[in-house]
Amino acid sequence: MSGLTLTGQRALITGASSGIGQATACAFARAGAAVIVNYLSDDQEARQMVEDIRRDGGTAYAVQGDVSTEEGCETLFAQAMEKLGGIDILIANAGVQSDAAFTAMSLEDWRKVIDVNLTGQFLCAKAAVEQFRRQGLDTQRSRALGKILFTSSVHQAIPWAGHANYAAAKGGLKLLMQTMAQELAPEKIRINAIAPGAIKTPINTEAWDSEEARRELLELIPYGRVGEPEDVARAALWLVSDESDYVVGTTLFIDGGMVLYPSFREGG
Repeated sequence: MSGLTLTGQRALITGASSGIGQATACAFARAGAAVIVNYLSDDQEARQMVEDIRRDGGTAYAVQGDVSTEEGCETLFAQAMEKLGGIDILIANAGVQSDAAFTAMSLEDWRKVIDVNLTGQFLCAKAAVEQFRRQGLDTQRSRALGKILFTSSVHQAIPWAGHANYAAAKGGLKLLMQTMAQELAPEKIRINAIAPGAIKTPINTEAWDSEEARRELLELIPYGRVGEPEDVARAALWLVSDESDYVVGTTLFIDGGMVLYPSFREGG
């Protein structure tokens, strides 16, 4: 992956102050992109990231914004335009969980996850497409007019009891991505998704931070290890680079084989 370059490109990464978003922002900066590190509330972590990227010779800015609202998304993109002068790549990564058994799930739980994980992705993607069109194609930057990469999940394919809101959002995101790709590919706007499995991030610490939890989790992962945020970041880097220019409307699963349903490997 060391040969991949994003030199001269400008990337907006939502939910970038921790986990997969943080690893992706750092990977993109190392590849030469100028990055907007979007965060909702973790101002300290976002600004520390920016300092670290700049110390390594990269270009980065921390921008607060709530992607789940139209006003928040508009403010985020306005700040990104002001700081970078344009956007070539959107990583729609922001996501939350609010778990409950189905009959115990409140409307507030449902709306919170759908608003961020699905509606927020729609709002950011719509703003990005409008910006790509205003900018026009610049082949000195990229072969594509613009690139959007959604962070989905293995749970766009695997049902998840106790997480109906999350699974519904990711399932919806799959078809949002595919429909956008179908509609916008003729304009040379490339839209794809990544679908991480079990990754060591703050959102799911309880699933891997003890030996017992880790052992149970590994039963679901044929490859025999829990993923790191950098595993996802490397895949994201390839998917927005010109090396993947012919990849359109695809979800890349980064899951150690989780979607292979390993409980069936002994014949079911």
